[in-house]
Amino acid sequence: MERLSAVVITRNEEKNIGRCIDSLARVADEIVVLDSYSSDSTVAIARSKGAVVKQCVFSGYIEQKNKVLEFTSNNFVISLDADEMLSEKLIHSILAEKKNNFKYDAYFMNRYNRYCGKFIKHGLWYPNRKLRLFDKRIAWWGGMNPHDKIQLTPGIQPQFLKGDIIHYAYNSIHEHLQRNEEVSSIAAYSLFEAGIKKPWTKIFLSPAWSFVHGYFIRLGFLDGYYGFIIAKQTARQSFLKYQKLRQLIKLQRKAPKLVMNN
Repeated sequence: MERLSAVVITRNEEKNIGRCIDSLARVADEIVVLDSYSSDSTVAIARSKGAVVKQCVFSGYIEQKNKVLEFTSNNFVISLDADEMLSEKLIHSILAEKKNNFKYDAYFMNRYNRYCGKFIKHGLWYPNRKLRLFDKRIAWWGGMNPHDKIQLTPGIQPQFLKGDIIHYAYNSIHEHLQRNEEVSSIAAYSLFEAGIKKPWTKIFLSPAWSFVHGYFIRLGFLDGYYGFIIAKQTARQSFLKYQKLRQLIKLQRKAPKLVMNN
């Protein structure tokens, strides 16, 4: 039977890491946690549950997720965030594939998001497909921080697995607002570093499309009040990202050395 490694990157995830590891332990032969020097009990909890814990300074989501792959001893890897866990159905799907020695090189599945105590069943958040199980010899983390995604060698066709990654997204709207500020800043700076410039119209058109797409076309309104809040905050994150990008570009024109040093 093909052996499977599980990987998680962490920083101050004591509220989530135990639940995550418990679900992974049912499918993985080893669990490797790459921690960015947590100041809480994350490391102690992970080790108490049998995970191998490594530590290094956080260098970016993509960089950390590629780094943790280096510590795994098996070719096939499943990757979760600390605030995620495997559903019972997904566990059975993974075990079935494992028993058959993983006939495919990569697998994707749906992610089911829990928001303020309620599971979101529509909009841009479901089905929220993620490629998280793969042969590390033909896959790597790419994309643009903070929106990492698995890149596959050309010609690889991933297989869909039944079941969900359960994501405990936000416990409050305030928490969502704070995360929007952080994520939009990282995304704006990633675009800026890559030399990507967007027209000023993006500030308005992208958020508008995001709201219409998520709330109306993808039926986010069926999730009631929280469906509206999610669509609104997704649009807001888009607005903030492009607004901050334009601010960085303007600042570079005025003080190029200051921007590059930051």
